[in-house]
Amino acid sequence: MKAQKLWRRKEKKRDNTENVQVPRSMQPSKATRTITMVALIAIALYFLLPVWWLFVQTTKSYSQMLNTNTLWFADGNHIVDNIKEVFTYDGGDFPWWVGNSLFYSITTAIIGTLVSLACGYAFAKFRFPGKKTLMGMIMLGMLLPAALLTIPLFFFFSWLGITNTVWSIIIPCSVSPFGVFLAIIYCTTVPDEMIEAARIDGASEIRIFFTLVMRILSPAVVTIALFIFVGTWNNFLLPLVMLRGKSLLPVTLGLYTWQNYKAEILTSQVLTGSALGVIPVVFLFLALQRYWRAGLAQGSVKS
Repeated sequence: MKAQKLWRRKEKKRDNTENVQVPRSMQPSKATRTITMVALIAIALYFLLPVWWLFVQTTKSYSQMLNTNTLWFADGNHIVDNIKEVFTYDGGDFPWWVGNSLFYSITTAIIGTLVSLACGYAFAKFRFPGKKTLMGMIMLGMLLPAALLTIPLFFFFSWLGITNTVWSIIIPCSVSPFGVFLAIIYCTTVPDEMIEAARIDGASEIRIFFTLVMRILSPAVVTIALFIFVGTWNNFLLPLVMLRGKSLLPVTLGLYTWQNYKAEILTSQVLTGSALGVIPVVFLFLALQRYWRAGLAQGSVKS
């Protein structure tokens, strides 16, 4: 009975807060609403028009791309022929490149998320010498563009003898200063009392991290993993510098090699491959959207 009364009070309080109207003095004017709406429509068109253009071009042959309206379909749909050409051209390298991209992205997402959360947990819940210095280095790593480190990494990996291997992609992409920064914010939401109770029960720090912290921060895990996955999938300069030959190329660099062919015009194949290469990322975002939103909300509020 007491639980039901408390629940009814909470529901009544929530209904009252939802019915509260914003005072007229705080409401935006009609001009402000109009300007905001126009700006939002312009921003939406800025992001959606290239996607629409890419989708339209995948339905055309190369001659139709040159002679028809660039934002509308032509007579005769060639999307099936374009897809077949993408999967069979040059010995069927495209599926292999997609597999490479999935391998790089999934591996770095798993390793990078574990490393980021472990570092974030240590920064948020422990005191150790040099903590402020290391935190400053993480902030500096967020400010430095990744392209600036590509050439130094190439010389370093060349000295180690791991260029033109999967490790030359996995190791740099698994280290994410931004992921560590997000993990620090997320780990501050974990109650200290819960960690202390686990320690009193005799749980080790490793067990607390994997069985307690990781479960509490499951939305944060998805958020960080998505950032690292997408960053690795879209990475172009690092594979361009590190890899040689076609067997290890990701899909972004593989399509670039097609675009640079001088003997043939492969615009249709490159554009269709680009559209197909976006599908795994879109599917991943749609499948994990609920966890991603929860992770962003969790990192924005400290309990």
